[in-house]
Amino acid sequence: MTETTQNTRRLVGRVVSDKMEKTVTVLVERRVKHPLYGKIMTKSAKYHAHDGDGAAGAGDLVEIEECRPISKTKAWRVAKVVEKARII
Repeated sequence: MTETTQNTRRLVGRVVSDKMEKTVTVLVERRVKHPLYGKIMTKSAKYHAHDGDGAAGAGDLVEIEECRPISKTKAWRVAKVVEKARII
C-alpha cells in the first residue's frame, strides 16, 4: 500500500459483507444529539473499502482511510483490522 498523507480521514466500523473480491462493506455508526429534542440517536453509513489482501472478514472491526477513487463506489481502503470477529 502507498503512504498516506496527514489529512486522510479515518473511520472505524464493522465489516457487514465480504462477498466481493478485494472489497468489503463497512458499517460505520456514530452517535449524534438531535438538534431540537436532544435525544441521542445512532446514525449509520455504509462504505465500500478496498481490501487487496483479503485480511478483513465479516464481523471484523476495521479502520478505513480515504483514498483516491478506485471504482464507481469505492474510495476507501482498509488501513488495519482492529479486532477479529469471534467465531462461535
